[in-house]
Amino acid sequence: MSELIKVRDELRAFAAERDWDQFHSPKNLASALAVEAAELLEPFQWLTEEQSRNLTEAQLAAVKNELADVQIYLIRLADKLDVDLLQAVRDKIVRNAEKYPAHVFKGSARKYSET
Repeated sequence: MSELIKVRDELRAFAAERDWDQFHSPKNLASALAVEAAELLEPFQWLTEEQSRNLTEAQLAAVKNELADVQIYLIRLADKLDVDLLQAVRDKIVRNAEKYPAHVFKGSARKYSET
């Protein structure tokens, strides 16, 4: 059993013990995910590029907490929609490789539609 499946099952149990499944609709989970993703920006607010690469322990702790929240809601949403998250990521990597061939986009931040 993969670690992702184990975490998914732990999150299922956690929500069930609290009777939270009634609130965990795909819409609500997607909304919560968006909120947590926005909160992930807060520790980086007003930092320079260099500072964002060299966080203090406190800043890194805040980022870890927000990353965990994002991951929790992402796993719950995938579970509710019966999406194999790892397979979805693998499929997206393949699509991105087609859209962004290395020989064309290496070292470039431009979007595929800007070629």
